[in-house]
Amino acid sequence: MAYYFKEASHTFGEYLLVPGYSSKDCIPQNVSLKTPLVKFKKGEEPLISMNIPLTSAIMQSVSDDKMAVALAKEGGVSFIYGSQSIENEAAMVARVKNYKSGFVTSDSNLKPNDTLLSVIDLKEKTGHSTMAVTEDGTPTGKLVGIVTSRDYRVTRMPMDTKVSEFMTPFSELIYADADISLKEANNMIWDHKLNMLPLVDAEQRLKYMVFRKDYTDNKENVSELIDPEKRYVVGAGINTRDYAERVPALIEAGADVLCIDSSEGFSEWQKITLEYIHKNFGDHIKVGAGNVVDREGFRFLAEAGADFIKVGIGGGSICITREQKGIGRGQATSIIDVVAARDEYYQETGIYIPICSDGGIVHDYHVTLALAMGADFVMLGRYFARFDESPTNRVKIKGNYLKEYWGEGSSRARNWQRYDMGGEKKLSFEEGVDSYVPYAGSLKDNVKVTLDKVRSTMCNCGALTIDELHKNAKLTLVSSTSIVEGSSHDVIVKDKYYRNEE
Repeated sequence: MAYYFKEASHTFGEYLLVPGYSSKDCIPQNVSLKTPLVKFKKGEEPLISMNIPLTSAIMQSVSDDKMAVALAKEGGVSFIYGSQSIENEAAMVARVKNYKSGFVTSDSNLKPNDTLLSVIDLKEKTGHSTMAVTEDGTPTGKLVGIVTSRDYRVTRMPMDTKVSEFMTPFSELIYADADISLKEANNMIWDHKLNMLPLVDAEQRLKYMVFRKDYTDNKENVSELIDPEKRYVVGAGINTRDYAERVPALIEAGADVLCIDSSEGFSEWQKITLEYIHKNFGDHIKVGAGNVVDREGFRFLAEAGADFIKVGIGGGSICITREQKGIGRGQATSIIDVVAARDEYYQETGIYIPICSDGGIVHDYHVTLALAMGADFVMLGRYFARFDESPTNRVKIKGNYLKEYWGEGSSRARNWQRYDMGGEKKLSFEEGVDSYVPYAGSLKDNVKVTLDKVRSTMCNCGALTIDELHKNAKLTLVSSTSIVEGSSHDVIVKDKYYRNEE
């Protein structure tokens, strides 16, 4: 007969942390969020660790090269989405590895024949007022001019006015060679009272932009995650179909870590993929696998050679796997079960395999709960999709700014490889939705708030490291009434009811 788990599966929202003893040294400034990304042997250091326990999901609507740079600046790792051509994914990885800290690749680009209307539309889409004008409209085309908000007046100019008529032409620009150092670029910016300095090569092709504000920001990135060559660390998603062609290209591009992107990791396909990579490229190429939700799934991937294991099926905000297939498990219960298996495996073998909690994070405190339950880091989709750095459009609907967000199992993404169980190369039915999320601004500002909450809560639990949180955390299930009690209740919130009347 079928096996029945004796207890109900639970989500993060059904748990609370119980405060522990906090010494006078237990303050947020003393908390370290450093955490291992890949497996290591007892007494050794992992080949790759992160400075914060955050990774971005392997999704079209979340993780591209821009997101990867932004998250690496804060100390985390982005896994660039694999549901694109091998060439495009490798190019994104290469751009991250070639990125110069403080040097920005232009994401707002025009052609000379574009119109003022194009400028307005682009500004609405990106939120940026400084735009490069290149011959072909690409970020690395021949630079012919710059457009800023000072170059045009919407009330005075027809919308069909050509960009070439009001841009600042290249001949009037102050620019520098692409090989210039960040310090030299900053000196030029201050000497000439500029907000932005374009950097071009010998053929006048645009390479980077250096903004006055970015120099200061760069100095503030004390937690940035870099490799031994001072390049940003970046991950890349792969699948179990074209790994023989995709993996070599990603390794050549410089990917620091790979991850098999699949809705169900307890599969021979993942074992075959892991064995191929380690056999052909050695154990120094690190590969995560998943997703699983129980002890058996963990043991399978651990023995197959996974360097970290993702946990979670059906808990993502845009995932409909549970309602479509009836497969999954509450995220909290999944983490607790898999972590017990991880600790058991560590005692048996002396090999520690980090656990990634993927899905089910609704509130910031859920990150702390996942860590307290034993996860080493979390993977977030909706959270990062809200930010400027995600690759989706920002749109205005009914007076509110939103960001597009769609699942890999949606008809929009059509990432059939992620849900592949063998057979036809197509997406038979949807396991994700196409949606919007509220626009939240910059990644840097939001991540700071989230991690401030994590550090503060860890202090409440008497933990200064994630490892101490694993050992010392006390958690309790709460009733439905307790959940209601945990939010504002039995009052009339001023901001909500009276703001419009003032």
